[in-house]
Amino acid sequence: MIADTATSVSQNSTPQANAKIRQDMEQRLAAFRSDDKNELISKRLQELDREWDVERTLQTNFATLSLVGLSLATQLNKKWFALALGVPAFMVQHALQGWCPPLPVLRKLGVRSAREISDERFALKAMRGDFDEAAQSRNADALIKAVRS
Repeated sequence: MIADTATSVSQNSTPQANAKIRQDMEQRLAAFRSDDKNELISKRLQELDREWDVERTLQTNFATLSLVGLSLATQLNKKWFALALGVPAFMVQHALQGWCPPLPVLRKLGVRSAREISDERFALKAMRGDFDEAAQSRNADALIKAVRS
């Protein structure tokens, strides 16, 4: 019943959404596969640092809708408490099962999981040569440091 955190989003997305997100990433990576692209790769890595993943997007939307529901319930009509209580239920569902009603919409819009963003980051760093020294030294500490940077 409890979903694996690292893969729950992709496991609970349609194959078409997963394929589209993967294809988009591969097209972006293909643009960097020529010599002397280090500056562009560094810029893309900065963009990836600012990209919101599915979890952050859902958490922000859930919190906003809950607050809106509470505000409307206290100001207009108590029926709005249904929104304030229903949204956290979706959040619990997503935490336990890795799926909630807004997930298919977000995936169709191209919002990626943290793992998918990390995969692109790793590929870009490998293309830039960030891991060359660590791989040559066969030093586990150097490799870990390179991956974290």
